[in-house]
Amino acid sequence: MFKPQYPRPDTHAYSPATIRPTPAPAEPSASVPVRPPTGLGSLVQNSPGTALALAAGGIAGVLALASVAVSLLLAVAVTAVALSISGVVLLFLVRALRQEFKGR
Repeated sequence: MFKPQYPRPDTHAYSPATIRPTPAPAEPSASVPVRPPTGLGSLVQNSPGTALALAAGGIAGVLALASVAVSLLLAVAVTAVALSISGVVLLFLVRALRQEFKGR
């Protein structure tokens, strides 16, 4: 009952797939010279619209990162102001309590 039961092994013979490469053509066509791809030229067609889209995307990314950085700095500044105000209030309370106990 508590003994594990494993599935039976496959009895079919395993035949690995063979991959035969296709032969390359002997010579490329001589009518059109082929340039090797360089940089982003192979990924994106060079056009003014593409350059404009890349520039706009870069500017949007920089603005997004800048807004995140400004919000983080603002959060740190608000926390620092709150802590300094609470520190001043606690200092006044401690001094008031010390004077009250000295008077008795």
